[in-house]
Amino acid sequence: MDYSTSDLAEFTDSLVLTRASRHEDWDALGFQAKAGERFRRAQIRYVGSGATGNHDDDRRIIASEGFTFSNMMLPPGAEGPEHTHHDAEEAFFVLEGEIEVGVHRDGKVETRTLGYRDMIVVPAGVPRSLKNNGEQTALFCVVIGTRKPQVPTYPETSAMHGITRD
Repeated sequence: MDYSTSDLAEFTDSLVLTRASRHEDWDALGFQAKAGERFRRAQIRYVGSGATGNHDDDRRIIASEGFTFSNMMLPPGAEGPEHTHHDAEEAFFVLEGEIEVGVHRDGKVETRTLGYRDMIVVPAGVPRSLKNNGEQTALFCVVIGTRKPQVPTYPETSAMHGITRD
């Protein structure tokens, strides 16, 4: 919507995304279940389609001009596999529950457990992973610092290595 020519109230309404208008997309990362059900989780998109595929036809999101923003639901025992975003940093900010974030290098992993209002920012090119070791579903924000992120890669040490979206 064009700010300069549209009604200000209508324009402002076009910038607001409510919880009620969001959709838990359990299929966005559904292909990862090929590596095991523990990789099943939901993406809730707000700004941009993220790096999980082409969701540009999702009319509930605001088109991204410089970053993507979504929420992720990670059930107890669920994992986000080791992956690398080569083109942008990625931030995780916990809203509910706890997540264990792994930062990988040279076959080693350093983990940190993040809880309510804790955050980690992982630079581009650094492999990372997620796991919910808790007893409640974790809900956290995911911000990727580019308008349309490249699809992440899965190194040989990742359970997703060699698994395709098809």
